[in-house]
Amino acid sequence: MVEGQAISMKIGDLAARAGMTPSRIRYYETAGLISPARRTDAGYRLYDEQAVQRLEIIGYAQLAGFTLAEMRSLLPLTQPGKWDREALVGTLRTKAAAIEQLQQRLAAARDRLESVIADVENTPEDLECDANARRVLDNLRGSSAHGHHDAAATTSGPDGSTSSR
Repeated sequence: MVEGQAISMKIGDLAARAGMTPSRIRYYETAGLISPARRTDAGYRLYDEQAVQRLEIIGYAQLAGFTLAEMRSLLPLTQPGKWDREALVGTLRTKAAAIEQLQQRLAAARDRLESVIADVENTPEDLECDANARRVLDNLRGSSAHGHHDAAATTSGPDGSTSSR
């Protein structure tokens, strides 16, 4: 606790300030991400202003995809405000790279889905379901081998065969 910082919030007050439920705060406490500044004789948790900031950091870290274990290793619980700057920057860079890789995988998955949508929308009326499934799978296999599938450049014959324009 920082000298002169008031310890005035019970868990309900902190929850209202942080925009989350008391049970979520207790969960973070159990997970080792936050601790009350102290407890009253009756056992009530009392928190200071730093707890609001810490919960905000936890919320943003979760949005960025950090796991509880990653957050626990980065957030100094015993000495709040004492950050290992190099470890923090390294972990942030690693997470940014992982997000970039995830974005690339998601973009490829979206492209494959859009290809399937186009294939299904362009199914010839007289094509049987099994033949259409083979046609769609053949197009997916082709897109996997080439990185992506250009649905606009492929036409389907009535027998389920495909040809490029």
